[in-house]
Amino acid sequence: MKKIILILLATLLSAKNPIIYSALGDVIYNNVDKIQSLKDINKYESEFAKIVKYVDDVKIAKSQGFAIEDGNANIDKIQYLDKLRDLSKINDYFVRSANQSFMDSLKSQDNVLFSQMINCGLVDNEANKEKIIDYYFAHTEDIHAFGVIQNYLNEDLKLKKAKEAQKKLYKSKKMKEEEKIKRIRERDQAEQAKLEKKLDDEVKSKKLQIRNEQKSELFR
Repeated sequence: MKKIILILLATLLSAKNPIIYSALGDVIYNNVDKIQSLKDINKYESEFAKIVKYVDDVKIAKSQGFAIEDGNANIDKIQYLDKLRDLSKINDYFVRSANQSFMDSLKSQDNVLFSQMINCGLVDNEANKEKIIDYYFAHTEDIHAFGVIQNYLNEDLKLKKAKEAQKKLYKSKKMKEEEKIKRIRERDQAEQAKLEKKLDDEVKSKKLQIRNEQKSELFR
């Protein structure tokens, strides 16, 4: 029993986020640094104070979550849950805003905003991968390939190398098959020629035998 308690305590201490109401809390706590990074984007200058307050509120909520798990009876679980619900709404607001800002950057061809949004961590890059790659290749001279784009380029390079390796392997296998077929044909042709020569020799021998027999008949 003591061993189980120690394992549970170790799990709680090593937990990145509070376990209580984690289905709601994890999304908030995992996104807070990404939302904080929006402060450095000009488009979010008017949201600066809101972002700062939100980040502070998330830090307080997180400490409260850990305190509840530590058995602090002064913190009400229901109030903590209500706080998470409020924070979740703000989190969703910034996620929607980031994705909208990404779409706006495509329409206005704002290369700086485009790079900032795809690297902030709040945009669904996988869902927009084709848009991101198409936009980058249309503006390669003005966009520095780093972060998300560099990862996509690396993935593309790996894919190309894998395809080339697969193509070489296929060619190698095809060449081996062709060489095998060629050897079989050459062997068959050699055997055929050998058989034809044997039959020809037999025919010649038979003709010679018949001729000799005919000569013998004439001299009797």
